[in-house]
Amino acid sequence: MNNPLIIDNETLLGEICILLSQGKRVKLRAKGNSMKPFIHGNEDILVLAPSGFLSMGDVVLARIDEKRYVVHRIIGIRGDSITLMGDGNLYEKEHCFRSDIYGIVEILIRQGKELNLGSPKSHLIAKIWRWLLPLRRIKVIISNKIKHK
Repeated sequence: MNNPLIIDNETLLGEICILLSQGKRVKLRAKGNSMKPFIHGNEDILVLAPSGFLSMGDVVLARIDEKRYVVHRIIGIRGDSITLMGDGNLYEKEHCFRSDIYGIVEILIRQGKELNLGSPKSHLIAKIWRWLLPLRRIKVIISNKIKHK
């Protein structure tokens, strides 16, 4: 029986950032739930391309601090300052600079089907999802009150 090689996220994503900075595309299995419902951790494969022109709605790989990387959506751009938020997050946002963004998720592969995350349709769906944020917060509050009764 083979023993799996376990690599911590900081090392793995650091190496992926090096490949992206060399102009290479990288496939990466999604982890976590912060991008649900659009990206499913441990199921979806992300195809990352080197970062170039950034726009609102892009899903990017960014370094947030010395030991933390995220794959989250751009929700704000002000000069070199970028604001990110996971689609599944209700409150938490991250801030970084353009220079902290290493790649853009171009394609999501789910059950063998490729979805273009850079398409106008994908960006429109993401925009509608952001507009629904206040309603999503209300739903969570109501759900929590029902659970605690």
